[in-house]
Amino acid sequence: MPKGYMYLLKCADESYYVGSTIDLDRRIHQHQAGQGANHTKKRLPVELIYFEEYSRIDQAFYREKQVQGWSRKKKEALISGRTDLLPELAECKNGSHFKFWKKE
Repeated sequence: MPKGYMYLLKCADESYYVGSTIDLDRRIHQHQAGQGANHTKKRLPVELIYFEEYSRIDQAFYREKQVQGWSRKKKEALISGRTDLLPELAECKNGSHFKFWKKE
């Protein structure tokens, strides 16, 4: 099984796109040429701002799906190398969260 990459692009409208591939350079060129995902082809140009390399493409794909579900702030912590912030940014802070729940 080929190695894989999980990557984040910053689009012209400041949005982020998360993807995975076995050939990072080729995939970035495809995005820039408007041959990538619908999200990126409508928001050119794009810039590669982060990537992780995996020994297998299925691992990169799993990571892509994980990061796609993250908030913008959590993605920005990953991009900037502030992985220490990830647990705090992952916490649910709504009223039903057990940590903030108060018995009346």
